[in-house]
Amino acid sequence: MKKLPIGIQTFAQIIKQDYLYVDKTRHIAELIQGGKYLFLSRPRRFGKSLLVSTLYKIFSGNQAQFQGLFIYDKIEWQQYPIIHIDFAGIDFSTPFDLQKGLIQLMDGLNKRYQLEVEKLGFKAYFKNIIVALSEKYGQVVVLVDEYDKPIVDYMDDLEKAAQNRDILKQFFGVLKSADAFLHFVFLTGVSKFARVSIFSDLNNIRDITLSPQFSTLLGYTQHELESYFDQPIQNLCFELGIKKAPLLAKIKNWYDGYSWDAKNKVYNPFSILNLFTEQRFLNYWFASGTPTLLIQLMKKNAYEATVLENKKVSQIVFESYDLDRINLFSLLFQTGYLTITQIEQKGRMPQYVLNYPNFEVKEAFITYLFESFTQNGLEAIQPAAEDLRTYLQTENIEGFMTLIRALFAKIPYVLHLEQEAYYHSLFYMISVLMGVEIDLEVLTDKGRIDGVLALEDKIYLIEFKYGKAGTKMATLTKNAIQQIRDKNYGERFLNDSRPRLLLGIGFIKKEIGYKLITDN
Repeated sequence: MKKLPIGIQTFAQIIKQDYLYVDKTRHIAELIQGGKYLFLSRPRRFGKSLLVSTLYKIFSGNQAQFQGLFIYDKIEWQQYPIIHIDFAGIDFSTPFDLQKGLIQLMDGLNKRYQLEVEKLGFKAYFKNIIVALSEKYGQVVVLVDEYDKPIVDYMDDLEKAAQNRDILKQFFGVLKSADAFLHFVFLTGVSKFARVSIFSDLNNIRDITLSPQFSTLLGYTQHELESYFDQPIQNLCFELGIKKAPLLAKIKNWYDGYSWDAKNKVYNPFSILNLFTEQRFLNYWFASGTPTLLIQLMKKNAYEATVLENKKVSQIVFESYDLDRINLFSLLFQTGYLTITQIEQKGRMPQYVLNYPNFEVKEAFITYLFESFTQNGLEAIQPAAEDLRTYLQTENIEGFMTLIRALFAKIPYVLHLEQEAYYHSLFYMISVLMGVEIDLEVLTDKGRIDGVLALEDKIYLIEFKYGKAGTKMATLTKNAIQQIRDKNYGERFLNDSRPRLLLGIGFIKKEIGYKLITDN
């Protein structure tokens, strides 16, 4: 069995040291023919750096390293001079450092290719390097990895982010004027929000982020997972003591679901590689970077947690990337916390439906969101959710409610808003963390939800109701039970032999009550 390339983003190292390489060169061959100027956005840890490294070797003319891969005899191999810019290796802690780092990069090219270009001005130096390279070695290939890192890393300091953006705009503005000397330009990044302003002068760049042709360029398809990871899958079956079919279903639930065309889905490669190495299910991708800024934006704009499921947006949202007007859903999509699950073509323009891609992202994001909304510690939230589920399994409703009260007790008093949507949002998050199936099709504009927990021997139908001061708790919980019946929440289980329990939960500020009855 080949070694798994965890953390290895260099194509040559993977090939030379016999690491597992999932052959994406058929897509890469199409990519090379896809245009002269291309841009691709994908979330972090999705293989962008490996893709750039692979392109580097292709344009270096290293055909021998591709023996056995699709592209080996499919293109005309030729060596080009290459400018490779990786912003992960450039200091951009200040705008001065960013500019200095780019100049040092040019110095390295100047020396490596023996160009003897005079250092005259920031933009002129870059332009003259391109011209000199082209005149000496032929048209130039420019590969840029993580172009937006100097901006994305300072989203909590918009002044510095804007300064870095302006420097990058000057730097990349050179590319259009150097068109005659360029053979191929490819840029990757996490987010497109800076693309419009940075590349405003490079208006002929093709954005392939949502192109169906390249929807599986990065990430692993189901076929690739089962073909390339057959031995790791068998090893994991043995380690966990389960058969292949249920294991594949669990892997799919945890790590599959990313899509840029609502048809083709891919697995997160970082999570898959870690899963087979560690041989246990954990939030690998999510843990590699916490969504602090995104959660802050949700709180600042008073978004409910339920808004992140079945969210319909128009395509223009994917182009709304202005530092002064940050669109939450654009960032959530570009950074990988939401993905496209459906494209509806009802009118002149398509509507995109966004959802969490998989269990890993949803469970972890909701955990952080609940921690931020309630100030319960992260270390206590998931154990509490498991206890809540256990209480429901054993019909210990008093224990369930006692723990709910304890969780709510940690919410600062100023956060106890007298709004039904706020409490529905909190209970929605608790339900998700418990593993409760939430039917979002019955959401109203006030966030009312239907919670369904189907256990092996029983089914809970849960409704939450909010009452203002002076409301009687008994009336509130009675109304919750009545709503479950009026809305026919149990209709889907009419042919199910398991008993149905109706649980109405009422809350008035910090007071929480309940009513439990058996559905006849």
